Amino acid sequence: MGKKKKGDAVHGWVVLDKPSGITSTQAVATVRRIFNAQKAGHAGTLDPLATGILAIALGEATKTVPYVQDAAKIYRFTATWGESRDSDDAEGEVTGTSDARPTKAAIEAMLPRFTGTLTQIPPAYSAIKVAGERAYDLARQGEEVALEPRQVQVHEARLVEALPDQAVFEILCGKGTYVRSWVRDIAQALGTLGYVSQLRRTRIGGFLEKDAVGLETLTPFMHSPAAFAYLKPLSTALDGIPALAVTGSDTVRLRSGNPILIRANLFARMKDGFADDGGLQGQTVFLKDETDAPVALAEIADGELRPFRVFQL
Repeated sequence: MGKKKKGDAVHGWVVLDKPSGITSTQAVATVRRIFNAQKAGHAGTLDPLATGILAIALGEATKTVPYVQDAAKIYRFTATWGESRDSDDAEGEVTGTSDARPTKAAIEAMLPRFTGTLTQIPPAYSAIKVAGERAYDLARQGEEVALEPRQVQVHEARLVEALPDQAVFEILCGKGTYVRSWVRDIAQALGTLGYVSQLRRTRIGGFLEKDAVGLETLTPFMHSPAAFAYLKPLSTALDGIPALAVTGSDTVRLRSGNPILIRANLFARMKDGFADDGGLQGQTVFLKDETDAPVALAEIADGELRPFRVFQL
């Protein structure tokens, strides 16, 4: 017999408003304890300095994490001019200084260059693995970390406020974008040095700042049913994926990881629900049963629905 898992079978998403001063791992561990959940993970790290939305998946919701990780994110942050830091944020050691300060007009004129497809070198203090170790662990040990440039997407960037020594920005960006690198690079382009002194994530996919709950609200509900008022359904992460209800023996087969044929009545519902051009091949479908309970994520292939991620609820 397998070893019994510690904790309860809790499934869903918690949209946490992470406070500054703790790591994402610490925040996940705290939420897991509050719900006494068997399993937990998150959809995108926030640095200890950062605040805002940390989307935490519990139980079977961890199988939907990639769909949140890949979603667009909004960050609001403050760049402080005149210094560079080895971590590219306020927690690092000063590595250089500059007396130059960019004007509001110069910053706004530079923004188009830092919007669109950009090539970034991630910060040395990042979670990227180098030869099996985290870059930040190597950097803290005093080793020189050389990370490869990567392409990222910054869909929108705007200057919120310009001050003599600082500027507040907001960007809408894609997966893998480092705000610290963005600030470091735009500062250099403006003829100065800069680092991130404040950072807040206000959106990730369909999870919005207004829906986030703080640890100060959740913690008093440790192992209490009251905490479940802040638990969002597993399907919340799949809002952008077409959904289809299945019944009877089809549900049983899919939950066992087996494909089902797309019969005429099922095909008609699919056509009506989410396909305008008949291009169904290769499309991902979220399958649920007649009670709306999640069944599986499946791919349409050769006249079948083939499950590739089954939910065990």
